[in-house]
Amino acid sequence: LLIYQLILQTHFSTLNNILCLYSDDGLVCDFSRLPADWSPAVFQTEYFGEIRLGTPGQNFSVVLDTGSADLWVPSTVCGSGHYDSVAAPQAVHHRFRAFDSSTFHHDGRQFGIHYGSGHLLGVTARDTLEIGGMTILNQEFGESVYEPGSSFLLAKFDGVLGLAYPRLAEILGNPVFDNLMVQEIVEEPVFSFYITDGSSRGGELLLGGTDESLYVEPINWLPVTDKGYWQIKMDSVSVQGVNSLCPHGCPAIIDTGTSLIAAPTNETVALHHLIGATPTNIGEFVIDCARLSSLPHVTFVLGGQEYTLSAQQYDVFNGREFCFSGFQANDIMTPEGPLWILGDVFLRQYYSIFDRGQDRVGLARVRQPADLYLSLNDTLSTRFPHQS
Repeated sequence: LLIYQLILQTHFSTLNNILCLYSDDGLVCDFSRLPADWSPAVFQTEYFGEIRLGTPGQNFSVVLDTGSADLWVPSTVCGSGHYDSVAAPQAVHHRFRAFDSSTFHHDGRQFGIHYGSGHLLGVTARDTLEIGGMTILNQEFGESVYEPGSSFLLAKFDGVLGLAYPRLAEILGNPVFDNLMVQEIVEEPVFSFYITDGSSRGGELLLGGTDESLYVEPINWLPVTDKGYWQIKMDSVSVQGVNSLCPHGCPAIIDTGTSLIAAPTNETVALHHLIGATPTNIGEFVIDCARLSSLPHVTFVLGGQEYTLSAQQYDVFNGREFCFSGFQANDIMTPEGPLWILGDVFLRQYYSIFDRGQDRVGLARVRQPADLYLSLNDTLSTRFPHQS
């Protein structure tokens, strides 16, 4: 099995320059130095890895996203008001040079993709893809030619590689992981994520299995309830032990491409009230960083198991005095009811396993640094025993 490492990037330094002050109008934060279409989602910790497209291979950094199913990268003809600006840092993003690849096939079908923090337009193509030491032949992907706004411009990644079910694809007949299965490149139809808070390595995506050194048994297996997103049923959400949200169960998706935890607006407002968060002038919620240790825990119940986050875990964006909440409003309706999104704020605490063979998601406790050290030592002792 091949391990594919993810790289961690942060934008916290930008948010350190934001000043929030109380006034007669409530809590007012100064975002004047940031782009007009700024949102906190742009400044999250991003988890992405390297792929190579074409022959010879061209390098791209892509977000590994279980909340979408398409692969796209910027084209050399990509343009927008931001990209055409003299001040725009064009060198930060790699662009695909189609005619430099001997294995490139132009399909030419136009597409558009909408994400929570931006959208793009482009055309479809096929080429050889290398990911984690594995080679996929004739992989469909999108060449982005128009990316309006600052969302993608300010990001440290070049594109997105989706890992959701094929039904979610806007571009692809066979998404990347489906091709890994069809071309019999992976041994098992499983991939798994380990992501960190940035204090150590950024994380790991394992294609074809799990890394037992990174989590503690048992694994809680949750059946996928709708094969588009990695959607499961959440039993309830409680604040300090009181089942006050999602009391009768609700749909939730496990999404590595969403930085925060998203919930319906009415439940987000209620949750922020329960944890003592204060709304700002742009609708985001903040908390006095000095109060984090006294704030209530938030517990998610999935498959009968409790997953509890402390305030230090669900609050992000440490600023001068105020911490931004890790919860955001996002109203998406499904046949099963309003949707919750368990993004990176949740997933940093748990090892997540995505099983296409049995259509299920597994969650296990991430090994703490001391546990991880002992596990790695045991592995090394087994592989390289001491010589007498």
